[in-house]
Amino acid sequence: MRGPTKTLSVRAQNVLKELAVELTGEQAPKGSWIPSRELLLALTADRLAAARNCGPQTAREIVIWAQGCGVTIAPSLRAGRSLSEMWARLIANASTGALSSAEMIAALEKSIRRKSVRIPIAFQIILVKTLLSSFE
Repeated sequence: MRGPTKTLSVRAQNVLKELAVELTGEQAPKGSWIPSRELLLALTADRLAAARNCGPQTAREIVIWAQGCGVTIAPSLRAGRSLSEMWARLIANASTGALSSAEMIAALEKSIRRKSVRIPIAFQIILVKTLLSSFE
């Protein structure tokens, strides 16, 4: 696959190396590397937004680089949300009774992908109440 003339930064390559294992099972070599077309086609903006060490600037770089390779990564409707914003939104939804199990699972998965160990106490309480109610 022929890529754009500009090479990816080391951070962008490292993010893509981690995602390559998750999305395609591909083990990238150490050092400089060009992502496969299969990986670029499997990428989504949501996966980039949730990837460890992939901030908005790195995600933008990867999206632009992929476009240079002829692959379009559609923007996320939720792009730019930090974990703290996500937790605050979920806690607010729970207080109004509008929190679904799918949202809770997605939030925990995002936290795991980001390798974050910080889950707000308010969300932990909601999670415990939900688990207890499912066992009663």
